[in-house]
Amino acid sequence: MIRVLVVDDSAVMRAFLGRVVTAQPDMELLGASPDPLLAIERIRRNPPDVITLDVEMPRMNGLDFLRNLMAVRPLPVIMISSLTREGAETTMRALELGAVDFFPKPANFDGLEATAQEIAEKIRAAASARIVRRVRAAPAAPAAAAKVKISAPLPAPVAGAPQRVIGIGASTGGVEALRDLLAPLPAHMPPIVIAQHMPPGFTDTFARRLDTLCRIHVKQAEDNEVVRAGVAYIAPGGRHLVLARRGAGYCLRVTDDAPVNRHRPSVDTLFRSIARCAGSKAVGVMLTGMGGDGAEAMLEMSQAGAYTIAQDEASCVVFGMPRQAIAAGGVREVAPLADIAGRLEALTLA
Repeated sequence: MIRVLVVDDSAVMRAFLGRVVTAQPDMELLGASPDPLLAIERIRRNPPDVITLDVEMPRMNGLDFLRNLMAVRPLPVIMISSLTREGAETTMRALELGAVDFFPKPANFDGLEATAQEIAEKIRAAASARIVRRVRAAPAAPAAAAKVKISAPLPAPVAGAPQRVIGIGASTGGVEALRDLLAPLPAHMPPIVIAQHMPPGFTDTFARRLDTLCRIHVKQAEDNEVVRAGVAYIAPGGRHLVLARRGAGYCLRVTDDAPVNRHRPSVDTLFRSIARCAGSKAVGVMLTGMGGDGAEAMLEMSQAGAYTIAQDEASCVVFGMPRQAIAAGGVREVAPLADIAGRLEALTLA
């Protein structure tokens, strides 16, 4: 049984999350506390497997609670985040501090019941997550391309042919994995297109935060914009991102098509478009995440000649998406997260 502690000063959210947990055959509700200091005592007496944590609470805010918890007794935490600019900034900070995932608290509670399955799945993923104490140092210098062995480099660019492109898919744990992957990359990287499972209202803040930490430019993708080298484009939350050909280069399409694998943005949608219009000019990377989104499309990328990499289990928060991509047969190389930036440089800039 997955033992869950709910820490939230909203009686409505405590009741709702309590119902979600008790309705699952594999979960047990250890308690629902409106006070973080009382929650600390509960954790000392009977540690849960997963904590859901609100940000704004009396006596101690959620970030201070999380910071103290991760320093003393790291546990899987899912943040309950408000759909505001400030809420998005706080959520990004919580993920940096070690929270596994987050769930956006709606402006009203009319649609809460429809989210029960998603929350239950997040709790299950969190229960099996690898928890890491976050100690941030300055990004290491990128690995020299000459020091990285490549079994088969991508072909050299041909004049008039489409440029190279890198596609990345991620879900649970991906916010911090993307930070670790993108920060060391040099400014002259090929364009990078990213599908990170994220709801509306958070990706613009996420992209701007990454942009301050990276040498490449990072932005939220816009419909019909031309893809340029040295830029990473993140799919807007709640919308699909598609790569399309435009002359000798590429452009982006942002759509509201139906969810794929229950996700929008979907890694499958992005990777399938890359396979179709970039083929052997592409590199695909599957990072940490829950479920199997992107596995079949990564196989299509590989079959189209793309070089494909999956993050290894030891460095994943949740190994679900890389595991499924490997099982589908579409992964050419499995690598620790710390090595993937160097591999991308060697494959595309050598």
